[in-house]
Amino acid sequence: MLWKYKGVRIRPRHKRNVLKTGAFISVPVFLLLMILFWKDHLWSLYEKGIENTFQHFTFNVPLIVTSLLVSIIVPIALILVWYFIFHQSYKKIYHRQKIARMIFSNKFYESKSVRSKITEKNVQKISYFPKFYYRVKDNHIIIKIAMDMSRFQQRFMELGREFENGLFCDLVSTDMEDGFFTYKLLYDAGRNRIGINEALVEKGSMTLMKHIKWGFDKLPHMLISGGTGGGKTYFILTLVKSLVASGADVRILDPKNADLADLEEVLEGKVFSRKNGIMMTLRKSVEDMMQRMDDMKNHPNYRTGENYSYLGYKPVFIIFDEYVAFMDMLDFKERETAMQDIKQIIMLGRQMGFFLIAGAQRPDAKYFADGIRDQFNFRVSLGQMSETGYGMLFGDTEKSFVDKGIKGRGYAYAGTGNIMEFYSPLIPNGYDFIEEIRLAAKGTQGA
Repeated sequence: MLWKYKGVRIRPRHKRNVLKTGAFISVPVFLLLMILFWKDHLWSLYEKGIENTFQHFTFNVPLIVTSLLVSIIVPIALILVWYFIFHQSYKKIYHRQKIARMIFSNKFYESKSVRSKITEKNVQKISYFPKFYYRVKDNHIIIKIAMDMSRFQQRFMELGREFENGLFCDLVSTDMEDGFFTYKLLYDAGRNRIGINEALVEKGSMTLMKHIKWGFDKLPHMLISGGTGGGKTYFILTLVKSLVASGADVRILDPKNADLADLEEVLEGKVFSRKNGIMMTLRKSVEDMMQRMDDMKNHPNYRTGENYSYLGYKPVFIIFDEYVAFMDMLDFKERETAMQDIKQIIMLGRQMGFFLIAGAQRPDAKYFADGIRDQFNFRVSLGQMSETGYGMLFGDTEKSFVDKGIKGRGYAYAGTGNIMEFYSPLIPNGYDFIEEIRLAAKGTQGA
């Protein structure tokens, strides 16, 4: 393909984009209204000439005040109407202005001194301005930068955080193609939120937003963190409902004997809240995993590199809420035993289809040591957390975390290298998790 649309090229004039657009809308309306108010005087000026007109001119104060007020208020109202009705267009104009100003503030351009023919003085004229292209497609902002071998080229490939923080977007990916370095950013992540009935599990993957899936077969284990009121419990219940509906073997550990423990009446023999039951389930899960490993090796259709699903086994999910709180309840020997079982599930579970979903108000580093945290390939924060909490969950990052006060909103790391704004599946008012999970369990039993 000889030509491919790259977007609107950012020009030096775009640094005053919003002001120019406002003037383009308001000035013609202002002039038109003034002409309408003063048309009789203008016609008199045309017929009698300037001298005769001003000889008999008298100040019409009410007309002056009325014409100015109307001619100012109406354009302002039009600008406000345009802002609210065509807000997406305004955001594009504003984004292009921000990018242009970033280029100027970082001095990503070159200029030379030339002599003005009008003032006969030396002025600075831009001799090089980089090729930045901006466009919006499928709710994503795509910024392409030409790799033109300029002295700024290396910096052009390091602008991800500036774009994220400046445009209030999430960096989804970067790519190099056709001589351009491309940034793809998600714009207005809340529009990609789905309902709980859309959170489906298919082919080793679970849909959590329109653009985010937890591919547990490739990115095993999930870590969920968040304070009280952030939506962590509802999100875990959503996972339970979707996983049960998919036919997976779901084992629930709730040491605080809270909301998840209520599922015991619909998931008989799968929910544990006492210490002995939790320890037993961890040990049994390891034993089941090892037994499955042996069974897979001896299966007539076994092939090196293939996982549990290839041989028809169901995935097993151990959902462990308040993981850190439980570890704090144990003595040293019990904690070492539990940690050994958890490490085995985390390190060996992917191939055999055993996955851990751990929830904690704060992922204390001492219980996620020895690289355990990094084995949780999908990590979610919900609600407001401290900088220390974000650091424990996501590690060192330049991401700016903002709390919008929306229940079920937070951030997610989905194994892509970038931390993205996240909204858990929306739950309608009056939704009965107990009954819905009961129906999901019955549906899989019938199947």
